[in-house]
Amino acid sequence: MAIHIVLVEPEIPPNTGNIARSCAATGSVLHLVKPLGFSIDDKSLKRAGLDYWPFVTLEVHESLEEFLEKYADKIAEKSMYFATTKGGQSYTDVAYKDGDMILFGKETAGLPRELIARYPEQSVRIPMSKDTRLRSLNLANSANIILFEALRQMKFPDLV
Repeated sequence: MAIHIVLVEPEIPPNTGNIARSCAATGSVLHLVKPLGFSIDDKSLKRAGLDYWPFVTLEVHESLEEFLEKYADKIAEKSMYFATTKGGQSYTDVAYKDGDMILFGKETAGLPRELIARYPEQSVRIPMSKDTRLRSLNLANSANIILFEALRQMKFPDLV
């Protein structure tokens, strides 16, 4: 059983390293969608993931278009969710299941607006302050919040 965490054009190596560590520790699959703002061999990426990288199930995709084409069935099955501050529903309103994919956009811009507009019923948000100066949570924190809600709903499969 696995949840898939998809980082679209991540820019900050420590965020990706921290998410990789969470994926390794939970048996989740990590997808990185290019272009990346760093090399996968980047020292800070490896440092943030510590010695967990050998335990990460990793897929790297050349573009968002390629990724969406490869996993078009997940969109049709409504097994793909788009995490965004613009989401119409809370991440806790979703009934997550094995194989679901959760996409997160790059740190400076999030997911493409046209993607969110195309799939509003699959767009989710983490509730935050109404203060507009507080734009979003850290990417690694956001991924972990939603990942652990999905795993909690699934009763933490294969985890002790």
